[in-house]
Amino acid sequence: MLNFINSLIVFGLANSFLINKNFNIQLPVWALIIFFILMNLFPSLFREKMQTKSLNNCRKGNNLLIIFLLSTIYSIILYLTTWLTNSFILNGKNIGIAATLTILVESIVFWNGIIRVYIYSKQLGLKWRIIGVVCGMIPIANVIVLCKILRRSVKEVKFENDKILLNQKRKKDQICKTKYPLLLVHGVFFRDSEKFNYWGRIPKELEDNGAVCYYGNHQSAAAVSESAEELKERIEKIIEETGCEKVNIIAHSKGGLDSRYMISVLGMDKYVASLTTINTPNRGCEFADYLLSRMSKELVNGIANKYNYTLKKLGDTNPDFISAVEDLTASKCKELNDKIVDSKNVYYKSVGSKLNVARGGRFPLNLTHNFVQGFDGDNDGLVGKNSFSLGDDFEYLTVKGKRGISHGDMIDLNRENIDEFDVREFYVKLVSDLREKGF
Repeated sequence: MLNFINSLIVFGLANSFLINKNFNIQLPVWALIIFFILMNLFPSLFREKMQTKSLNNCRKGNNLLIIFLLSTIYSIILYLTTWLTNSFILNGKNIGIAATLTILVESIVFWNGIIRVYIYSKQLGLKWRIIGVVCGMIPIANVIVLCKILRRSVKEVKFENDKILLNQKRKKDQICKTKYPLLLVHGVFFRDSEKFNYWGRIPKELEDNGAVCYYGNHQSAAAVSESAEELKERIEKIIEETGCEKVNIIAHSKGGLDSRYMISVLGMDKYVASLTTINTPNRGCEFADYLLSRMSKELVNGIANKYNYTLKKLGDTNPDFISAVEDLTASKCKELNDKIVDSKNVYYKSVGSKLNVARGGRFPLNLTHNFVQGFDGDNDGLVGKNSFSLGDDFEYLTVKGKRGISHGDMIDLNRENIDEFDVREFYVKLVSDLREKGF
């Protein structure tokens, strides 16, 4: 209702010259100017404040864009009606002044709104920001794109604010406060970093609900056996420093293989209460066998050398690209599974997801999805459905429509809110279930 009233104020000021001169209706221009200034400064006045400054500013931008769209529609209707009914009594010069005033006033509201949204929205991403700029001067297309941007931004504000309120409401319950701390184990070709958390917004959500989180801190690329040794040392250090006795492992992708090997082959089952594998290729990837068999050794070694050199610069002591990739093949995983016997002392849970169509994933998963499907069937962009399951407790996730849930979506890699799948809440439930099981 407030946006409707404000849009009428903008409409009145934007078209005051036309209305005063053409229809001889004397609008209270000074009053409209005062209200117009106040509206641009305080577009969310008289509304309940959002839980963060960022969300509050984003909502202000949304309100201004809604006001802009409504008032622009009114202005277009006024000009069209006046023109079609031959009601213009202004000369060319005055029509120019009227149109200039309309465009100026509407532009102030638009730019005030779009700048706020571009600065404070996190869900627009680079894609929609670029589309907005490119289509900005294309009639009709600019309105369609603006509506899409506004829809995403409005949804974001409500979703994020509701999440904060939910966490505040259940804070005292500490539903993620497990008996043993969590160890988050990353997959291949990534490192744990304070500047860019591999797990996106998930750790903070878990900690807000009582969880204690640690990270594997192992190298980005190494053979499963070597990564397992690093994880063993990491767990022993955590136990020594905290006295926690055991940990609950949540491992993504190759991290699940590393953790299984560590638990069973390196005898760490006495220090692990549970292992949850997220989109782990427990039976390997058929397409990896194909690629390694078709690519020349010179090409593979060239890629490996460049990768290993780069990751040494970023902190890895001894990255091994080739060993890491080979251990992800279906043939190598068969050998590993013959060696790994899951412990009866550890609770195992496995999770997998399906990317419904290639374009539902972010680069490079949008490129690999169809290729992987030819070898492994339904997949998350990298790992096939048949490779995910481990133990008796297996959960397979997707959403309706063309989007699906990718390998990266499962760790909130792109910090993207997906309709029907709240990745942060998924992990809250996962960890709260561990808590209820006594882990």
